[in-house]
Amino acid sequence: MTYQEDDYLMLSGIQHYAFCPRQWALIHIENQWAENWRTMDGELMHKKAHSTVTPEKRKGVIITRSMPIHSAELGISGICDIVEFVRSDEGISLTGHRGHFKVYPVEYKRGKPKQDHSDMLQMTAQAMCLEEMLCCTITEGALFYGETRRRQAVAIDDGLRQEVREAFAEMHRLFDRAYTPRVRRTKACNACSLKEICLPGLSKTVTASYYLEKHLAED
Repeated sequence: MTYQEDDYLMLSGIQHYAFCPRQWALIHIENQWAENWRTMDGELMHKKAHSTVTPEKRKGVIITRSMPIHSAELGISGICDIVEFVRSDEGISLTGHRGHFKVYPVEYKRGKPKQDHSDMLQMTAQAMCLEEMLCCTITEGALFYGETRRRQAVAIDDGLRQEVREAFAEMHRLFDRAYTPRVRRTKACNACSLKEICLPGLSKTVTASYYLEKHLAED
């Protein structure tokens, strides 16, 4: 199955979806959003990564920033923070450049490596888009974390690719139904910028009418 451009979802949404399907739906289906210091810090990091749009050359590496990418197979579009084209005996040819180049995507993230692999799924989705667009094979990318100031290599394996396919297939189903799933409250909810909008406690303990009555009585 291939998707039409009008049906594309945001690639970056897979990171939200992997963290919490409800968070993803609130943002991407209900158009809800709220800032906290984490989201603001992450936005500043991406502005730095996108500050230069002209390709750079460094020791046989061509560095491209803010590269638009898409996949008709996955039905997604987005932007790569950085794509490095590394000179290699095996790889793709680039217009205006001699030789061949290996494609190496790099995604910028605030903080430090997470315990889950939501960032790895986003990186894998980027690699899959680049493979479809450039007719190449990508076996590795990297995540650069602002707190550690280091790259973490990500092996783009079959397991991650399958998770990406399954996640976007379900995200398309939810989006087409305009359905926001309910979830169980976890410790991660405390760090979510949408916790006041989401009200995760309601789905577990009380009805909306009880919540409204309770707060009207308090006022």
